Amino acid sequence: MELNLAQANNLASLPLHCAEMEYPNKLNNVIGSDEDLRSPKELHPAFYGCFDWHSAVHGHWSMVSLLKQFPELEEAPNFRRILKQHLSKENISVELAYFHGKHNQSWERTYGWAWLLKLVEELHTWDDPLSRELEENLQPLAQLLAQRFVGFLNKLQYPIRVGEHPNTAFGMNFAYDYAIALDDASLKEAIIRNAKRFYLKDAACPIDWEPGGFDFLSPCLEEAALMRRVLKPDEFDPWLDLFLPQLADKNFDMETGIVSDRKDGKMVHLDGVNFSRAWNLFTIAQGKTRYKHLQNIANKHIQYSLPNLVDDDYEGGHWLGSFAIYALNAGKYVE
Repeated sequence: MELNLAQANNLASLPLHCAEMEYPNKLNNVIGSDEDLRSPKELHPAFYGCFDWHSAVHGHWSMVSLLKQFPELEEAPNFRRILKQHLSKENISVELAYFHGKHNQSWERTYGWAWLLKLVEELHTWDDPLSRELEENLQPLAQLLAQRFVGFLNKLQYPIRVGEHPNTAFGMNFAYDYAIALDDASLKEAIIRNAKRFYLKDAACPIDWEPGGFDFLSPCLEEAALMRRVLKPDEFDPWLDLFLPQLADKNFDMETGIVSDRKDGKMVHLDGVNFSRAWNLFTIAQGKTRYKHLQNIANKHIQYSLPNLVDDDYEGGHWLGSFAIYALNAGKYVE
């Protein structure tokens, strides 16, 4: 499956609906003094909507991605207005100051960091005057988070192998794409070196244990997609044969994550696991005839969750549009 204009117009309603919606909001910050007791918009003038900071960040990524692919998008004028207003130099300077706060050195590590880098990568690869302005505004924050990413990876003793935000491989996947696009040699080197340190000796990943009840990421597939990025082809194939040997079986299949209640904010994480599984399967299959059958599994996962995203009672509306767009985009690059 690939994203088309009709789908783009439908999915555009999700970031548009929440980007300027300040409440409800989950700040998830440490209160160091009365000074920290401020409204979301005061604390985060760029990314105050969509329930939490990281969802606001990838909501802005969604707007950029859709505009880049579909300039004729119905909501293009509104998207451009929001992006220019929210990602102003003044607003980003406030966001940057927040990350320099005493209690915020590890705030949003590494999920929010990764999405901020993905947003800057998307701007960098969009040929539009607005993108140049916004990328320049965001550059100081992106550089800070890239530096913190390097420092964190270098001191992390063991990778975090969960199906939610702290998953180390997920963050490294997005950060690696940023490092390649913006030629950040330090970040690229740190990811390659630490990915090998964390994962090169792994074998027999228990993918049958997935997903957990609240997972929106697949620990096994995030790791496999990362190693697909950082290993040479003659290194990756034998590694994957040990790590997930079942993927080479043409009869291999995975049941989609089943969502029992789309009004439950945690249960809808399983729509997320369907999209993230899909984009990782596309990554693994890219350019490899041996794994072409994985595309069908990826499409099955997208088809299960995609029709359910746009609904007033849907608890994933503030974030899952981004996952759907990213998964559909990933399908474009599979040969």
